[in-house]
Amino acid sequence: MPSNLPRSVARLRLLPLLAALPLLSGCGMVVLDPAGDVARQQGDLIVISTVLMLLIIVPVMALTIFFAWRYRAANKDATYKPDWDHSTQLELVIWSAPLLIIICLGAVTWVATHLLDPYRPLARTAPGKPVAAHVKPLEVNVVALDWKWLFIYPEQGVATVNELAVPVDRPLRFRISSSSVMNSFYVPALAGQIYAMPGMETKLHGVFDKTGSFEGFSANYSGAGFSNMRFAVKSLPAGEFDKWVAEAKASTEGDLDRLTYLKLEKPSEKEPVRRFAAVDPQLFDAVVNMCVEPGKMCMHDMMSIDAKGGAGIAGIHNVRSVTYDKFAARGTGGIAGWNIRYVAALCSAAMTSADRPDAKPVNPAPLKGEGLPSPNQPPERTALNGSAPPPMS
Repeated sequence: MPSNLPRSVARLRLLPLLAALPLLSGCGMVVLDPAGDVARQQGDLIVISTVLMLLIIVPVMALTIFFAWRYRAANKDATYKPDWDHSTQLELVIWSAPLLIIICLGAVTWVATHLLDPYRPLARTAPGKPVAAHVKPLEVNVVALDWKWLFIYPEQGVATVNELAVPVDRPLRFRISSSSVMNSFYVPALAGQIYAMPGMETKLHGVFDKTGSFEGFSANYSGAGFSNMRFAVKSLPAGEFDKWVAEAKASTEGDLDRLTYLKLEKPSEKEPVRRFAAVDPQLFDAVVNMCVEPGKMCMHDMMSIDAKGGAGIAGIHNVRSVTYDKFAARGTGGIAGWNIRYVAALCSAAMTSADRPDAKPVNPAPLKGEGLPSPNQPPERTALNGSAPPPMS
C-alpha cells in the first residue's frame, strides 16, 4: 500500500488539469478569425498592437532573468560596481525603445480609429472588393430590451426577436437603441461592440464575407437576465435571405405594432426566437424618442419647442414631470393609466396673439413677454385676453 502512495498522489495532481479541459473546450478564436472584414481588421489591430508591445516585454523579461543569474551572489566573476549610477548609452536604450513603440502604437491607433469608425460607411466588403456606388446597405434597427434583442428590417417590413439574419457580402447599417438601460450590441464575428442607450441612437457598419451561423450578445451588464441576453446570427446567401424574409412574412406571430411592442418590452428571460410578419414603420423612431405610448410627447417635439424658446405662458399647465419610470411610465405598469403621467402633446405650429379674435394689435416696441406692457408705457396690469384683471384685495 505505501508503495502505491506516490502514484496516487501523482494522479491526484492531474485532476485540476482534467477539470480545466471542459473550460478550455469553450475557448474560441472568433475574434481573431471572424467572418467579417471589419472584425478581421480589428483582429489584425489586436495582433499588431500585441507584437509591438512584446518587443519591449520579451526583452525586459529575458534581461531580468539574465541579470538575476549573471549578478547572483555566487558568481564571483561578475563585475561589482557598488558606486555605479549612470550610463548614457544605457539611458538611450531604455528611453528610445519605448518611445519608438509608443509612436508606432499611436500611429496605428490613430489610423485605425478613423478607418474603423463604427459610424463610417463601408468602402469595401473584403480586401480588393470595393463597395459599388449603386449598392445600398441593408438597414437593421436594433432595440435592446430586458432581456432580449429586437431587430426591425424597415426595407423588408419584418421584425424578429433574438434572431439576426443578413445576406453575405452586403454592407450592413445598424441603428441601435435601448428601451430601458444601457446595453452593448456585440457580434464578435461581424464587428466590434457599440453601446445601446435609451433615448439615444448609435450606429454600426459591418459586413459578412462568409456564410455561417454565429452568436451575438450583450457585452454590458444590464440586470438579472443579462447572462441569457444572446441572439442567433445567420449570414446567408442572397437567395436564402430572401427565403428567410418570406418565411418571416408568413409568421403566425402577427404584426409588431405599438401595443405589441409595449407587451414585448416587459422584462423576460430566455425569450425564444420570434418573427413578426409586419412592423409599424415609425416604431423605432418612437422608441428612440421615448414616445411609444399613445399621447406621449416625443423628445424631438420637446426639443423643437425648446429650440423656439419654449411654450411660454401657454405651457404653464403643461409641466407634468417627465420622469423616466420604466415600470410605471413606460407601459409595463398597465395601459389604463397612460396619460396621467405624461406631458401632453402640443401643436407644433407657433401660436401668436393674432390668432385670438379678441387680441389687440401687436405693439412693435420690444416686449418682455406676451401680454406684458411695453417698457415705454406705464406699468398697467393687463390680462392675457386684453381685459382688465379683477381687482386684488
